[in-house]
Amino acid sequence: MTIYPKLITDALEKVRYPGTGKDLISSGMLEDSVHIKENAVSFTLIFEKPNDPFIKSVVKAAETAIHTWVAEDIEVQIEVKSKQVARPEPDKLLKQVKNILAISSGKGGVGKSTVSANLAVALAAMGYKVGLLDADIYGPSIPKMFGVEDARPLLERKDGRDLIVPTEKYGVKMLSMGFFVKKEDAVVWRGSMASNALKQLIADADWGDLDFFLIDLPPGTSDIHLTMVQTLAVTGALVVSTPQQVALADARKGIQMFIGEKVNVPVLGLIENMSWFTPEELPNNKYYLFGREGGKELAKEMNIPLLGQIPIVQSICEGGDTGAPVALDTDRITGRAFHQLAASVVEQIRLRNETMEPTKRVEVHIR
Repeated sequence: MTIYPKLITDALEKVRYPGTGKDLISSGMLEDSVHIKENAVSFTLIFEKPNDPFIKSVVKAAETAIHTWVAEDIEVQIEVKSKQVARPEPDKLLKQVKNILAISSGKGGVGKSTVSANLAVALAAMGYKVGLLDADIYGPSIPKMFGVEDARPLLERKDGRDLIVPTEKYGVKMLSMGFFVKKEDAVVWRGSMASNALKQLIADADWGDLDFFLIDLPPGTSDIHLTMVQTLAVTGALVVSTPQQVALADARKGIQMFIGEKVNVPVLGLIENMSWFTPEELPNNKYYLFGREGGKELAKEMNIPLLGQIPIVQSICEGGDTGAPVALDTDRITGRAFHQLAASVVEQIRLRNETMEPTKRVEVHIR
């Protein structure tokens, strides 16, 4: 029997792609002409994504169609390609980022996101290239703190992939789940869904060249923390707490999580937020509302630096609510405090990189 291309394409017209219900030919899934050599046929099928769930079934159906409608003894070779280039392997993610910082807290309500936002702004003001990922999937607050709640990041085609373009303000590139859901809606997801969303915000975004990539984590310890250390080699962690004993107890657990053998991420230091209350009009007055020197004592106990003490001033709350982080104004007490914190963080990272080996991504081995 003589085999010619029309016989093959006619057979492929009988195969439907489950995702659309259309046949392979009208869907444009046949990349180029069919190659025939004696009793062998070869061609290429194009799928939208490299992880298309129907690849195996479609390839099998195409082989069956040719054997059924052309000849049973034909040797069929089908190559598979995708329009979108596959996501880079984990060890190749964010290769243009110099330092990855996880910002964590043992419990909620200690101002972790406020610290993350203002630290990012202060680092950018120092001339560094900064990215900020709001990884608090269930309670994203970074969009409001930067006044970009209505932002809707676009997709950009780059190197064969569709990448999310981060929103940029005050010199900080940022992404948050808050950009992709209505601000009045609650995010009700299982852990696996939240973890996949985090991976997408990391791996499928065009972060570009960055000196510092800050990850604002959810409070406590969760699947998100594990996903992060399994996805990225984190340079170091910053732990935020208030001087209050109940907050310090949870901060201690957070520190232990990072330095534990299974995670092994260096804790660069502790940041004490809400250290004291100072009225703007009385800058020399300090009122210790949540206890005194608790952060200093915990840092000494855990043998880590106390990187900064941030006072409570009304302007912190106002800045977060209006989308203008207080670190933008170095004439204010808290603005100066965040710039001093940024300088301490930069110095601590320098020491870490000079004296320690690069952090390794946590690998999961399934037995």
